[in-house]
Formats: sequence, structure tokens, C-alpha cells
Amino acid sequence: MRSQLRSCRQNIGRVLLGLGAVWLVVAVPAAAQTPTTVDHPVTYAKDVAPILQEHCQQCHRPGTIAPMSLLTYEQVRPYARAIKQRTQLAYVLGQRGAMPPWFIERNVGIQLFKDDIRLNDEQIAILAKWADTGAQLGNPADMPPQRVWADDTAWQLGQPDLVVTSPTVVVKATAPEWWGTLDDTKTDLAEDRYAMSIENKETSDLARGTAENKTGVGQGKLSNYVFHHNFLSVQRPNGEDRYQLGITSGNRSALVFQTDAAKLIPAKAVFGWDVHVHAPGVEGAPDRHSSLSAGFKFQPKGYKPKYREVRVGSGTNDIQVRPDSDTNRYDLYFIAPEHMKMVNYTPHMHAAGIRMCMEAIYQNYTETLACAGVDHNWMRNYQYDDNSAPLIPKGAILHTIAWLDGTAKNANLADPRNMTLYGRRSVSNMLSTVDRALGLSEEQYQQEIAKRKEYLDRTDGWNNVIGCPGCFGAQDAAAPVAVD
Repeated sequence: MRSQLRSCRQNIGRVLLGLGAVWLVVAVPAAAQTPTTVDHPVTYAKDVAPILQEHCQQCHRPGTIAPMSLLTYEQVRPYARAIKQRTQLAYVLGQRGAMPPWFIERNVGIQLFKDDIRLNDEQIAILAKWADTGAQLGNPADMPPQRVWADDTAWQLGQPDLVVTSPTVVVKATAPEWWGTLDDTKTDLAEDRYAMSIENKETSDLARGTAENKTGVGQGKLSNYVFHHNFLSVQRPNGEDRYQLGITSGNRSALVFQTDAAKLIPAKAVFGWDVHVHAPGVEGAPDRHSSLSAGFKFQPKGYKPKYREVRVGSGTNDIQVRPDSDTNRYDLYFIAPEHMKMVNYTPHMHAAGIRMCMEAIYQNYTETLACAGVDHNWMRNYQYDDNSAPLIPKGAILHTIAWLDGTAKNANLADPRNMTLYGRRSVSNMLSTVDRALGLSEEQYQQEIAKRKEYLDRTDGWNNVIGCPGCFGAQDAAAPVAVD
């Protein structure tokens, strides 16, 4: 029966394609949702603590980026109302300020992503009811064991096989943000190797704040870190084969490459740093001497990649964000030069940005792949689950739609009184996609389609297929139309 249903849906797809029908799955705004009802008493020990351990404590603990610790009931109780308010923002268009900071919209596009930290509707409802009913501790015997976290000074992906460190940057307490290149870093790597991951770690001569030194670092008064992000490149010592490894945010961010598409790190590699640095912006704070280290984990010797990872990017510097409009809109287009399997979705805008969607336009229909709110405080990289990654045929058009709010309603703006234009600083505007994909041969593309069909059969997922026109026999739907 399942195979018959799949065959029926495939036949319908072929008929519609043959008739030149237009399939339109529009990028609609995130709709308000009816809150989920929790019909049992809610306590911290039994209901709230497990949610915080799974979704919040990674950042909300001493020595990390969050301004307060949420490890114990005594620490959490004063923030009960704030936790309710911040988690409810998941249902607001744009989701700016929502916690956890994961802004993929729930009612449009692909929903399966790796390392998805967002709360489900029931968890959001539990936190709300806990705040509304007195934020009670409950029975301490119901408390889960305290979660053990790795040392914050350790490498989160394990000890790297190679560590390269940037030149030191001197950052004043108050100064304009700076974006530029640093001197290259040379290495003595003995032979060509392939990297499976890159992890960033920022180090500084400014100690984190304690009750004794009063620096305020790590206490919500002064940022732990000054590097906003880094474009890391690599080349051979003679300058050949230079290419960009990818963009990583500041401290504790990582790029984990696809297993079959590791990145080449040549012998005696020379690394280039293209960094964006922010001053703390606090009068009287001490100057800081900071550097950024990149730790590489290698594939075993003899490894050869099966796929090539390719950049899927589009952008524009023709940006004029009006202060009288909260719906400034811009459109970008990228034509797939070959068959591709998308790896990630990374909307990138500056403070005025509020929302970005990506559509796939095939020859005769359109579908929305993903929509996400944008909060310049949290530049997120959403990596598709292997079973949901869009399989884009050669010639398809990836259409990016971006909205920017230039009005005083946008709390991220430093000054909403004037029109702002393109620029690399955060007070200016930027609009781009920083996505990656695997380039596929025709044979590899058909193999990926076969794997996706098997997954859809196994999970009975044929009612919600996004990003796989080839699953319906439409692999040639994106071929360009000849014009006389």
C-alpha cells in the first residue's frame, strides 16, 4: 500500500509538471499559535530543570557567554517571568530576543536540522505555567542529576591535531568595531591532510570577572569575547591553491564538514585571517590583548573525499534601508551551476535585518526551503539533517528574500533616524547568504534521490517532501528553456 501511495504521488507530480502547472509554496509570515495546554501541576524539580539542562545550561553557566547562571533553583527562580517571556517569543514574527536563540520558523519549510536546540510547544507551555503558578521548587527527590559540563578552557570537539593562532589584536575599551585582515600564520605541517572540523577558541589577557577582581567579565557587565567572526583561508607556502575554509563566529564556534567532503590542509599550510572585532563598549574597562586560535581535527591518513564542497552564496551592496519602513525588502538569486546537496542555511544581515527566506525555483514550480528570523545578536548556522537536505538540480534558482526594519521599533539599531546603506560595520547593512553544498555528478545526484526515496518510504514521509523535485521524477525540471 505504501509503495502504491508513493507511486500515486509521483504520478501526480509528473502530470502537474507535464502540464506546466505552477506549484507555489509561499514564504508566509510565522503565524500566531494557540498555546499548548498543560493539565498537570508544574514544578522546577520535575518539569523545569530537565528542560534547562537540555536547552539552556550550555550557555547559562559560569564562564560562558550568558549573563546569568541557570544551574540551580535558587539561580533560576528570580528569572521565572523573564524565562516565560523570552521563550514565548518563539511565536512572534522574527523571534528577536527569543530563547533559546534558534529562529527557524515552525510553520513553513524544512524542519529537520542538526543540533536543533529550540523548545517544543509543550516545553514552552511548561515554562509558562511554572512562572504563572508561583515557580515552585517541588519535591527535591524529583530533581535530575546535575549535568556535568566539560572544562570551558578545553576544546569541545576534542584535542585538535593542529592548532593555528592569529596575531594578537589590541582592543580598546571603547572604539569603533574593526573588520580587516591580520598577518598570515605559517605552519610546519609535514604533509597534506584533510580536516573534518575547525573549532575556534579566543584567548585574552583579561581575566574573567570574580568577586575579587571586579572586571565584570562573564557577569553580564562586560563581554567575554571581542571577535565577532572570522573568514579563515588557507594556501600553500608558494601562494597556490588558496581558498576559504569557511566563516566561523567568535569563541566556541565550529565548522564540522561532511564526512565525505573534508577540506584539504596542505603541507606547510599558510593561514589567512579576515576578522571582525568589537570593543566591549564600556567606559573605564581595561584594554584587551586577544587572539583567535583555530583547532583542526584531521581525517585518517590516506583519506580521500568523495564530494566537493561548494559555496552557495549571493549578496548585494545595493542596500538602502529607510527609517520610515519596517518592511524594506530585497531579493537575491543564485543559479545552481551543477546538481547540489545543500549542507546548511545561514541567513546573514546586520542590525536592521529581521527575516530571511530561501525559495527554490524549478522550471515550473516554486517551494520554500526555509525561513528564519534574524537577530544580529545571534548569527546562527542551521545545518540540515542528512535526510532533509535539499537536493537541488542543475539550473534551479535559489531565491533569497530578506526583510529589514529601519524604524525605531527595531531595538538592535544604534540610530534609527537616518537611512542606512551597505557597509561592513554593524551600524551599516549587509545582505548575503553564506551557505555550503556538496557538488554532485549525475550519478551521485541519482544516488542521493534513491536514498531520499528509501527514507520517505521508511518513515511514511511522502506527505511533506520539500527540496527534492527528483523524488517525483522531476529531476530535469530545472533545465533552462531554449529561447529563439
